[in-house]
Amino acid sequence: MAGQTTDQTGFSDVAAGVDAVIPARKQSWFSYYLPSLIIFIVAIAAWELFVRLFSIQEFLLPAPSSIYNSLSGNWRQLIQLGWFTTKEALGGFAIGCSLGILVALATARWTIATEALMPFAIAANSVPILAFAPILNNWFGVDNPVSKMAIVAVIVFFPVMINTVRGLTLVNANALELMASYAASEFDVLFRLRVPNALPYIFNALKVAAALSMIGAIVSEYFGGNRSALGVYITQEAAQFRFANAWAAIILACIVGISLYLIVLTVERFAIPWHPSVRGEEG
Repeated sequence: MAGQTTDQTGFSDVAAGVDAVIPARKQSWFSYYLPSLIIFIVAIAAWELFVRLFSIQEFLLPAPSSIYNSLSGNWRQLIQLGWFTTKEALGGFAIGCSLGILVALATARWTIATEALMPFAIAANSVPILAFAPILNNWFGVDNPVSKMAIVAVIVFFPVMINTVRGLTLVNANALELMASYAASEFDVLFRLRVPNALPYIFNALKVAAALSMIGAIVSEYFGGNRSALGVYITQEAAQFRFANAWAAIILACIVGISLYLIVLTVERFAIPWHPSVRGEEG
């Protein structure tokens, strides 16, 4: 009985400790995001007040209330337009990231590939993406979503390739010596050491690429595209001085871009839970 009483007492102490930790974590989460939420609310309120006090014309800066009314009033149409552009962004994201990782694997494996490909990658990355848009539209057709996917792929390719190469090559020398002492094959070194070391770099690049993909899709549509595209809708509404509608579409594009970023962030937490950045520790 004495032992049983001790066990029950110990269990109650543990339960009390857990109950004390959970509110602390909730409070920590709340206190972490509270300043950002306050700044957001204050910024929106100041924006609305500024427009009303100084009678700013809508073509210069619509009030947040006008943008919200346009967003809620045209929600169904905007969802259809946003989904069309999101498919272009996702297609280009998948193509560009896949090619970036494959080229990085070849570049990190063979020195001759590094010397041959890196100068071209740097040169192509220095060319403004706006210069590629008319060319790719001419190749694939203005109304063809593939032309927009190609533009997005070009945008996301270089960040993914460069970061993946860094992750594959910046490996601890002691770890390489340890693998060599075990007579590990190049295949084992690649997939047991280099790829795990590169995963944090890859996910950092994917988070950047997720935001860039939506930007690239929208910008590519400014040079012409299907009337069901979000970028075409923005240019048409702005040309007809319906700037609140254009801003509503821009807000929707921002929401999609943030959502893509959060999806990549969630996948990262499940893929590399062991990394200090995911655990909230300093690397």
